[in-house]
Amino acid sequence: MSTARTTELRTDCSADADGRITFRLRLPSADRPRLLLVPRPKKGRPEEAPHTLDLEPRGDHGHVRAVLEPRPALAEGRWDAYLLRGPDAERERLRPGLRDLRLLVDGGASRKTSPVTARVPYVTKDGFLALRTWRRTAHAEAGHVDIADGAMTVRARLHGAGLSEGAAVRLRLRGGGGTERAYRIHPAGDGDFSFTVAYGELVEGAAGPRVWDAFLRPAADAPPVRIGRLFDDVADRKGVYVYPRVTVGGAVVRPYYTVDNDLAVEVTAAG
Repeated sequence: MSTARTTELRTDCSADADGRITFRLRLPSADRPRLLLVPRPKKGRPEEAPHTLDLEPRGDHGHVRAVLEPRPALAEGRWDAYLLRGPDAERERLRPGLRDLRLLVDGGASRKTSPVTARVPYVTKDGFLALRTWRRTAHAEAGHVDIADGAMTVRARLHGAGLSEGAAVRLRLRGGGGTERAYRIHPAGDGDFSFTVAYGELVEGAAGPRVWDAFLRPAADAPPVRIGRLFDDVADRKGVYVYPRVTVGGAVVRPYYTVDNDLAVEVTAAG
């Protein structure tokens, strides 16, 4: 099915704290219209089946509405929004209208059960409506990051699992063949915890640029859980949450969020 056609219809959407997304648009005439959420394929992979929502009449003047319920959870990734006006119609990529995401701002205030999910409607670089989704067995939501005295202290909350004796944070060297640094956590109740990383430990023996990815092991024998920040209205925070660089010896260290909104620490040569 061709994807070349683009409608100029503007689609409003709103999100609630439970993950429910409501889409609204004005469509004066259509035969069984539907809204398609199409998973964006990874490079070199074929497109997978879309998630289809019926657009139901809502009031007069041709207004229609579709609701994406919290369950079933969509696979983690990016989903592009399309309009299908009828069974034999060509799909049309949708433009964004008003996005009401106010209820997502405090999304990490309550603990979430497994699977842990998050959804954020956003505008693509080329001006279309899309949905950013996450689905994980468990997740550690990063909060405040404090940088002082050559170290960073991170406050976080675990969702989808419980903290047990032997829990620890591990920074894993990307491409480092399993090289890790372990850090003690300080539990604060209700899944909250904090940890401190001394930057000097991350630059020792550095022969070039390196990146450390942050994980939590909820228990000594538990699988690692990614630490990141998913529960608000920011779909892509890599260029939004920018932390200061700190020079340690001959290296510069800074925490940052990856393209998947996961927490990492970058080490580069000073100067």
